[in-house]
Amino acid sequence: MQNFFDFTGKVVLVTGASSGIGRATAEFFGACGAKVAVTYLKNQAGADAAVAAIAGANVGRGMASGADGNTVSDSIETMGGRAFAVQADVTKNSEIERMVKEVENNLGAIDVLVNNAGSLVERLRTAELTEERWDEVFALNVKSAFFAAQAVIPKMLEKGAGVIVNVTSIAGRNGGALGSIHYAAAKGAMTTMTKGLAKEFAAQGIRVNGVSPGVIDTPFHETFSTPEAMANFKNMIPMGRVGTSEEVARVIAFLASDAAAYLCGETIEINGGMLMD
Repeated sequence: MQNFFDFTGKVVLVTGASSGIGRATAEFFGACGAKVAVTYLKNQAGADAAVAAIAGANVGRGMASGADGNTVSDSIETMGGRAFAVQADVTKNSEIERMVKEVENNLGAIDVLVNNAGSLVERLRTAELTEERWDEVFALNVKSAFFAAQAVIPKMLEKGAGVIVNVTSIAGRNGGALGSIHYAAAKGAMTTMTKGLAKEFAAQGIRVNGVSPGVIDTPFHETFSTPEAMANFKNMIPMGRVGTSEEVARVIAFLASDAAAYLCGETIEINGGMLMD
């Protein structure tokens, strides 16, 4: 029987991969044999730990300069996998382009892009929400995903194959909890963008899909949700518990695998039954 989770030889780029869903996704792809690019903004320690976990060894690493003079983490490799960490501010297109070039130079052309970078930044009610914060949240969640896709698609078109998975949120479907209208709107835009990209590139061998996590036990909720709010969320979930990053990572890997070869433009809800279509 074919092992659909064998990603040996595939190059996978995961944005926002230093913690939470992104890190779990990067580590899962690494465990499946992929060459993984772990990107981060500020949390270098988390990115370095993910790289070490993927390589199957907890080793110290120095720093090296990339081809353009930017500082990047050395890659390490064992029989268990290969990983490479690179810092980038994905709200800036120039940084995205530099990031993709660094990954291509170190690992090869990207086969799978996971657009995971994103954040609520802060909870704000409508009267408190500024233009600057609105733009920041949209840049971090939507703009970053679009221009990362734009940067990797040319090489995917050359190969006639590629996968893009966008990480949205249940907030994009239900409007989010109080104080997250900017985040919910951005995640809703990601879901729509997923469909648009899928329609444009499906016939050329590029599959674009999304995952929409519900309440997942990640640093996101440690930052933005009180213990009382988490307890209320849990009471709304038919399965009676919050999800884990690893559970989301496995769905992302499924969408990137040949097992999902006929899935196109879909966004899979993974929320323990909190929201059902």
